[in-house]
Amino acid sequence: MSIDTIHGQLQGLKSSQLKQLQRVYHQRLPIDRLVTPEFAQRLAAISTEINQPVCAYLNRRGQVIRVGVGTLRQTQIPPLELPRYGAERLSGIRCIATQLKAGPPSEATMTTMAFQRLDALVILTITGSGFERRGGGATGYVKEAYLAHLLPDPEARWTVSAPLSPEQLSSQDFNELISDLEEEFRRQYVAKHVSSEQDRVLLVGLQTGETSFDMFNNGLFELAKLVETAGGEVVQFLQQRRSAAHPQTVVGEGKVQEIALTAQTLGANLVVFDRDLSPAQVRNLETQIGIRVVDRTEVILDIFAQRAQSRAGKLQVELAQLEYMLPRLSGRGRAMSRLGGGIGTRGPGETKLETERRAIQQRITRLQREVNQLQAHRSRLRQQRQHLEVPSVAIVGYTNAGKSTLLNSLTNAEVYAADQLFATLDPTTRRLVITDPATQKKTSIVLTDTVGFIHQLPPTLMDAFRATLEEVTEADALLHLVDLSHPAWQNQIRSVMNILEQMPLAPGPILLVFNKVDQVDGETLQFAQDEFPQAAFISATDRLGLETLRQRLVQLVQYAVQAG
Repeated sequence: MSIDTIHGQLQGLKSSQLKQLQRVYHQRLPIDRLVTPEFAQRLAAISTEINQPVCAYLNRRGQVIRVGVGTLRQTQIPPLELPRYGAERLSGIRCIATQLKAGPPSEATMTTMAFQRLDALVILTITGSGFERRGGGATGYVKEAYLAHLLPDPEARWTVSAPLSPEQLSSQDFNELISDLEEEFRRQYVAKHVSSEQDRVLLVGLQTGETSFDMFNNGLFELAKLVETAGGEVVQFLQQRRSAAHPQTVVGEGKVQEIALTAQTLGANLVVFDRDLSPAQVRNLETQIGIRVVDRTEVILDIFAQRAQSRAGKLQVELAQLEYMLPRLSGRGRAMSRLGGGIGTRGPGETKLETERRAIQQRITRLQREVNQLQAHRSRLRQQRQHLEVPSVAIVGYTNAGKSTLLNSLTNAEVYAADQLFATLDPTTRRLVITDPATQKKTSIVLTDTVGFIHQLPPTLMDAFRATLEEVTEADALLHLVDLSHPAWQNQIRSVMNILEQMPLAPGPILLVFNKVDQVDGETLQFAQDEFPQAAFISATDRLGLETLRQRLVQLVQYAVQAG
């Protein structure tokens, strides 16, 4: 781009007027002055001549780096062209702008100033009274001026001075103003204990017409839990209600600006949306917001990348990441260079997102071959169990329902269990021997702990984890564990059942088991018992109801074997 490019609303301008605007680039102000009366008067004269506002952007060396015709919004610097120093510094750029009407700058103008994180904004209001026409030209003058700048306070993001004269403005020590401001921003930034090793995350939710308020809120809180599980810190929720998602940016233009401003104010370095985003939407959002943007699926993939321990798990995670990323290669621009760490950038295998599409496709083919081999190996193990006539039960359920805790309690296994989403990734199989208290007859059952399900499980995970999920479809019966203490337990039951219905093979009979009954009130427990009279009710942590559950498991596998 040429050094004398004029931006903004140029329609109808004469070549002589464009040249006047281009000459502004040759002006230079003292480094310690916001503006000089001479520079202010020059902009006022040009603005009067063309009868439009004029904006001049200057760096801290006093050099004019951008000249535009129109409002601050119409001439603003694109986010990707702005320096990004984080919440502890300003952009290093100030703007001197003319305004044809009297009065302080509008809310829209101040928002645009904050969006660009300008050092300062000087608004010059010019008057047409007393114009003197000389040689066909017009001369205007500055009636009054306003000085605006950001504040390190989320409750009051900016301040605007009382009306000033150009001489009063020129007496301001610009260096002292910026030094004091950035020192305060820096103190506020440090006070938040921002860690470079932890993403500070803004969550953005879009509620469309078909989503109820409760479902929307539950989805947002679940996303927050996912982000925390991935190692991020949620600093704020932002939400919008629309009839449908915006095709380019998901949310509306005003909300995109609000996201950018909030990210600046709170020092966020990552925005996570509560839905899947197209590559074009990610690109548009990152261009306008200026920081990384990921969707719900990328957060889930990141958790899986951290949790994969076995060779099988790592294979499946890498395959899921590559299959998700492959259609998103084209047009990602700078987003393709995101292997520096943080949510959405980790991978346990040999994935390199900057390789060519063909190399990635070849890698996917190799991984699929290895997953197929894993599938065959698991199939042989299942055949051995079937040959020994040992019935199998797969424990399924929503993530964090307590499946691993239940397996540990029933079999004295030592499976990792934590109050986290997707604490278990690799399937674990243990033998359970149950003794009938009346006849002393022993029944052996193979229990398998599976990866937790989640609402809108990404299709890439469904495909890549088919070898693991076959433990579900090949089991003689299923134990569907439900966290009764979760406010959305009914929706979670529906989500799990929807995923089971998508399985290539219909699963066997299902025993519904409600967990964490020690954490619910009597009304909730009674409601669940009335709605699901055939279910079992337990507390895996406190080992409540486990003996009854063991006998119900014996009945379940006997029924499954007879039905099979």
